[in-house]
Parts: sequence; C-alpha cells; structure tokens
Amino acid sequence: MSVLTRNEAQTRAKLLDVHSYTVDLDLTTGEETFDSRTVIRFTAHTTGDTFVEIKPETLRSLSLDGHPLDPGRLDGNRYPLDGLTPGTHDLTVDATMRYSRTGEGMHRFTDPADGETYVYTQLFLDDVQRVFAAFDQPDLKSVFHITVTAPPTWTVLGNGTTTRTTEGHWAIAPTPPISTYLVAIAAGPWHSITTHHAGIPFGIHCRRSLAPHLDTDADEILDITRACYDRYHQKFDEPYPFDSYDQAFVPEFNAGAMENPGLVTFRDEFIYRSAVTDTERQTRAMVIAHEMAHMWFGDLVTLTWWDDIWLNESFAEYMGYQTLTEATRFTDTWTDFAVARKGWGYDADQRPTTHPVAPDAVPDTASALLNFDGISYAKGASALRQLVAWLGEKDFLAGINTHFTRHKFANATLADFIDNLAAATDRDVHTWATAWLRTTGIDTLTAHTENTDQTWDLTVDHDGTRPHRITVGTYDHSLDTLTGAEQLILRDRFELDIPQKTPTTRPGNRPDLVVINDNDLTYAKIRLDPHSWNTALTHLSGIPDGLTRALIWNTARDLVRDGLLHPTVHLTAARTHLPYETDLALVQGVLGFATTHIADRYLTPEDRPTALSTITALCRDLLRRTEGLTAKDWEQHHTTTPANPDPGLRLTAVRHFIDAATQPDTIQDWLNEGTVPGGPELDPELRWRILTRLAVLGATDEATITRELDHDPSATGQEGAARCRAALPTPEAKQAAWHAMFTDDTLSNYLFTATAQGFWQPEQTELLHPYTSRYFPDAIALAARRGPAIAEAAGRHAFPTHAIDPHTATLAEQALANPALTPALRRKLTDQTDDLRRALAVRNAH
Repeated sequence: MSVLTRNEAQTRAKLLDVHSYTVDLDLTTGEETFDSRTVIRFTAHTTGDTFVEIKPETLRSLSLDGHPLDPGRLDGNRYPLDGLTPGTHDLTVDATMRYSRTGEGMHRFTDPADGETYVYTQLFLDDVQRVFAAFDQPDLKSVFHITVTAPPTWTVLGNGTTTRTTEGHWAIAPTPPISTYLVAIAAGPWHSITTHHAGIPFGIHCRRSLAPHLDTDADEILDITRACYDRYHQKFDEPYPFDSYDQAFVPEFNAGAMENPGLVTFRDEFIYRSAVTDTERQTRAMVIAHEMAHMWFGDLVTLTWWDDIWLNESFAEYMGYQTLTEATRFTDTWTDFAVARKGWGYDADQRPTTHPVAPDAVPDTASALLNFDGISYAKGASALRQLVAWLGEKDFLAGINTHFTRHKFANATLADFIDNLAAATDRDVHTWATAWLRTTGIDTLTAHTENTDQTWDLTVDHDGTRPHRITVGTYDHSLDTLTGAEQLILRDRFELDIPQKTPTTRPGNRPDLVVINDNDLTYAKIRLDPHSWNTALTHLSGIPDGLTRALIWNTARDLVRDGLLHPTVHLTAARTHLPYETDLALVQGVLGFATTHIADRYLTPEDRPTALSTITALCRDLLRRTEGLTAKDWEQHHTTTPANPDPGLRLTAVRHFIDAATQPDTIQDWLNEGTVPGGPELDPELRWRILTRLAVLGATDEATITRELDHDPSATGQEGAARCRAALPTPEAKQAAWHAMFTDDTLSNYLFTATAQGFWQPEQTELLHPYTSRYFPDAIALAARRGPAIAEAAGRHAFPTHAIDPHTATLAEQALANPALTPALRRKLTDQTDDLRRALAVRNAH
C-alpha cells in the first residue's frame, strides 16, 4: 500500500476543495466484512490528475458524475482520477470492506463474557481508507453525512447526535467541517448513561458485560467531564464546537483514547473491574481532560500536515494536567507527570530516533506515525509548561484564543501558532520556538555552591542551547519535635534565568539542600552539588514537597541510566525512603523503575535475586505500614499522610511483591485463601497477576490456568490466560506461544500483546535462548503481513528485552540493516537496540 507524501498532499490540496461525504455503512453483512457506499462532492480548481484512497476487500463499482469507472484500475490503496475538469464533481464508490482485529479501521470484537459483538472505528492516521473512500489528508476538511445499518438490538454512536430512523437504521447528524481521520462510529448493544450539561447531551458508554463497573464510576467520570468542560469554557473564548459529547469505552483499543469530535473513544480498561489506586483514577481523569482539550486544539483547529502533530498532543497533554489541577480534586497532577511521563520524554530524547518537538521534515504518513512518542507528548508538554512560566498564563491564553478565532474549522501550522502567541506579548516567541521546538536532546543543568563569609554562591553550569526559567529551592535540616525525626524545611525559593550571567549570591550559610528546577518547570537533566546530593540521598523522604521529591527521584533515575550511580544505590534509597513516602505516584514510579529497569535489565543475572529480595522487603514494609485499613478506606480514602496511609499504597505493594516473588509459597497461599492477610481480597486482576508469576516460577500448570479461565471467561481473563500460558517454563508452552504470535496470525492486538508479555522471562534464559535469534526474522515477516499496529506490538512487547548481551545487540543491528523492515518495526527495533546497549553500558560502568 502506498503512503501519502507531503508533496502529494500539498498538490492535491491546491487542486481540490472537498465539500461533503455521504457515507452509508451496512454492518449486517457478516462477521468478516461490511458494505460501504460513499458519495464525495468536491470541486476541482483546475484541470488535473489526482487519486482517492480506499483499502477494500472488494471494490464493486465507482462512478464520477454518473459515469462508471473501471474498478480494475485500483492500484493498492489508490484509485486514479485522471483529467479532472474545473468544477464540482460527485464521486460514488461502492465497496466491501474487511473488519479489523488489530484496532485499525473498523475493529470488530465479540465479548467472550456474553457473546455480544461490538464494532468501532479508529481512523487515525490514515485508516479511514479501511472504512470508506476518502481524500485522506488532514487539510481537506469536509462535512460528513453518515447513515448506518446495524443489527436491531444495537445502538449506533457517531460524531454527532444519532437517530434511529427505522429498526436497524441510524442517521448521524452532519458534522461541521472536520478532517477524515476524526470521523468516528461505534456500534453495538452498548450500556449507556446519558445526561445533559450546559445545554448539550453528554453520554458514557461501554459493553454490557462492564455495565456494573461503569455504573459504579459513572458519577466520578461525569463529574470530571463536567468540571473540565466548564474550566475550558473559562479559558477559551470559542465555545465547545460540536453538538454532543459522548465518551465510549471500547475493547481492544490501541491507544489510551482518541479525540474524535463528539465521540471520544477510550480503551475500556478505564472501566475498572478490579481495585485500582487513586493515582490510576487520576490518570483516567487526565485522559478525559486531555481528550476534551483536543476538541479545540486538534478538532476545531487542525494541523495542516503531520509535522505539527505535537501541536495537538503537547497542547492536550499540558492542558489536561493543568486543567485537572485547577478544576478537580486531583491537585497534584504535575507530580504524576514528573514521575510517569517526563521520563518517557527523557528516554526518547536520548535515543538515535530522537527528533525535534516540531520536526522540519515529515515526508509521508508512515514517518508521521513514528512521532507519537515521548517527545511529542511529554517533552512538548514540558516545553509548553516552560513557555507559560516564561510568558505568563494570561498572555499564553490570549495567544491561544487568537489562534482558535483565526483558524476555527480550518487548518493551521506551527508558524500560525507562534505568530498568534507573539501577537499577545512583547517577548521574542519566535526565537524561543526555534531554541525549544526545532532542536533535539536534553540540556543538563549542574549546580555548584560555595560558602563565603556571610553569604553563599550558586552557579549553574548549562550544557545545552536552550534558555530556561527555573525556580531554585533551598532547604535546611530541622528536628521534628513530635517524632524526633530529622526533616528538611524550606528556607527560600527564587527564580533564575539560565544561562546565568554571573553567580547568584544569597545571604546566610549554604543551605543543606539546594534544588535547581524545584517546581520542575523546565525540561532538563538536573545535577545537584555534592553536598546537596548527599543530603538528598539520606533525607529524601524528609523533603516536604512531593514535586521536589519527584525531581530528585528523576535525577537518581537519570544518573543510573547514565552509568553515574550504581543501580544498587538507587535500590537502597528506595528501600530507605519509600516506606515513608506519602505520594502514591512516586511509590508507583520508583517501584516500577526498580523492577523493570534495575532488577530486570541493569543488574547482572547474578545480582538480580538480591535486587528482587530488596524489592519484596520494601513491599513488606509498605504492607506493615498499611495494616488495618477497612473496606471504607478502600472505597473512600484519598488523603495520604504518614499516619493515614492511602490504601493504594497497599495495593501497589501487593502488586510489586507478586511481581518480584522468587519463591511461590506466599503468593500461592494468597491465591488459595483468596485474600492477602489484612486485605485486599483478591479480585480478578490480582488473581491473574499471581497466576502469571506462579507460571514464571514453574509453580502452576495448564489445568490450573484453565480452571481460572472458567471462573473468569471475560476478555481480560482471556488475556490473563494467554499471558500465563506463554509464561510456563516448558518447551511445549513456549513453542505454542511462538506459533500463536508469529505464524497463526489470528491473535487480536490485545491477545498478541498478552502472549508476548508472558513469553520472555529473565528466569527462563536458557529455555528462551533459541528464540532470541528467531525473533528478528520472524518479527520482520510478521510486521510485513499484519501492519503497523501488530508491528509496534511485536517491537515493544515481543522483543527479547531480558537478553542483555552483546550477541543480542549484534543480531538486532543486523536486523536493522534489512531493507524489508517496515517503518513501525524499524523504529521500535532501533529504540530497543539502543536501550539494550544502554543496559550493557550500565552493567559495564560498575
């Protein structure tokens, strides 16, 4: 299939204006395919040649202005339209289209819990062609009139309000002008909760088997939705631009969510059927806020070409966290951003595949798809946060509102965005944008302190090219008179512009701790002065502000990854300080890094058991700290103090204890009893988690997995069983899993991922050794057959990340020389190979 190049898109945009699509879809024709009929009304400005995109199972017929065209002229996904004459034309395309099992195009899912079937579209970035014919590029916006024929028990959702015209027939209200990739349809026997707010209908929807769980959380989801909606209307001059706001939680969704106007689709793991932490609830709330921000930035005003995807994602990422902080009970969201998102950006920005936030060259759609990474999201959001700190929120929002007003229901570029910001301020935004958005890599800020007679000096070395406005926090030791424990108290905070022209001189003796970038307002690696670093390592849990602690934990993470801090020092700090940590996001983030990076990758196989023992000992400390929590605590508790622990701490400790267990006895007892002593009772997520670890340890079998699946035949249960079966340490289990992933081609995207997650285990190195060399040719062939979504999953989840050795790196580099690599797999293999080389360097550094 041909990818669309930027030059082709620019040429077509000059030739055409697209006025409307009239699309009729019939979803009643069978389990494999559906019928699609499209009429596109467009104007050609001059005589010229172009093409329309479609990826049909069968192209039955086409006509232009009533004159039949030859279906046999379809070339891949392109049908040529030669010799168009100036004027208005109607193109009619009638085709049979194939349902997807990979989350692309029109995805079809049958719920194993009750046998009900659901379909939904995911048309980003160029997958509208899998559903109907289109001039598929973002700057050819159009009005969409869509009708759907569906089974009579189904409900159809779309970008606008939907009406059942007759039994099984639905009409979706015409859209305002939107881009092709934003069209959305979701059909099935949905469980729906509807209301009205600010004069428009709101709805939340999920499959029927999840109805009790949606009902439990409906008030929270709708409260968050209303709060964000109201806050955006306080920030933005343009009102919400669509006629309704539906949020559909759909199965086997590849992303976190998709910002379809009027019908946001979310992965339905956000409908929690098992216990979750309050930080995970905050993540769901942030995604709701993020997607709603897209209604303005992305949907109302849309990028002209995919080089500006950061404008969509960075803006929504920044606005989601900021708005959640301002409008909801989740007031510490930037701590979670620092822990859960910023490291994603830092990691991506240090790989060979790094790119500017606003890249100069995105030559085609395949290249564009690779830029949905930690740079476009986390680094871009960090850049915008730094911009707001430098510009001031008032001027920032004034520029944003000008942007919306000038380009509503149209398209805009980075130049438009910067010009609109510049019009709201006397600061040189263009120079700022060049320094921040057109460069790659991470600056490093290193603090140096020195005492003088009555003052102390701070100098910050700046390794990099970007200007930074930072806050410096200074802290002193103080004895807590109630507990006798030594704490750190804030002495002072002050702003600093980097690069410094001269050292900063402050009165008094040098503080015990000097933290540069104390509010985490910029994007840079931080290096503390030696005196402060020693204070941080020994008194981290005594620092009063969670965001400051997050910055120091990120500094420790960077030092480990750069080979400057032994991984066991990081583990020791975690063992020392996490039992006293009150911010759940920090506990989750630090434990996650300790498990998946330090124990699994950065330490040698000989040192790994000791690391796992440290992690389980830490988890036991957290379990002791959280003893005595009641059921009411689990349901209602949101405020954490050392004396009043969050039940999420206990749940987090239980999860990581399970994952780090080196002996089966304790977790087997938990599974047999159906509860952890002192709580929680084991819900399906914890039961599958324990069973997966038991499978890794060789302490369960196929019969036990089957019995568990009989108790939980849900989609999540099917994934749990696939993960467990792939984790069993037998040649037969590994061969069956490998065949399912790389030969059979029937696994859905989610079942493929679950199988891959179970397959590679550090405890099974000898058994898995033959598969390391098999992975590379098999993954290359798989990606070519099954497309970008499975290619991404194969590169992310099926890569042998446990095999930290030069031989694996050599195999990976040889694979990267293969010209048959698809772009999606090439990007993932490049990143994985770089991470492997980094892990080897960390091991060799110590």
